[in-house]
Amino acid sequence: MTDDAGAGRERDRDPEAVSRFVEGFAAQLVEAGMQRMPARIFAALLASDPGTLTSAELGAQLRVSPAAVSGGVRYLAQQHMVSREREPGSRRERYRVHSDQWYEALTNRETVIKRWEAALSEGVTSLGADTPAGRRLAETLAFFEFVDGEIAAMMERWRVYREKRFP
Repeated sequence: MTDDAGAGRERDRDPEAVSRFVEGFAAQLVEAGMQRMPARIFAALLASDPGTLTSAELGAQLRVSPAAVSGGVRYLAQQHMVSREREPGSRRERYRVHSDQWYEALTNRETVIKRWEAALSEGVTSLGADTPAGRRLAETLAFFEFVDGEIAAMMERWRVYREKRFP
């Protein structure tokens, strides 16, 4: 499929239906804790056939300023949910959502969890494992150690599942 074929299908879509999806899915992401503008940008990228849009395209679609797009994209890039690409021969950037964005986002969380585990371990040592606060920290540490192991195992199962489902 060429970009023109994908663009043709996108032109045939009901823009109001696309907007309802983008805003509805963004609202779900906001309810789950994501900031509003990054959620809207992420949903708009997911809904585009090529999975890429420029700042101007995002601004026009979402009816927001370039500054709002810039801040939202910066947040999403930090979370490994989108990447920036330079258009060949241009200074313009395109923002891309990848098919494995959820995998990347969870893998990034794994790094954060490891840092939390180190801090919690230090807290248990500092407060004393036999104190109420130390026990609370030890239980929190055990939870994150459990989650860390489960994420690693789940990501491996996902890779196998994805290869079968989307060869």
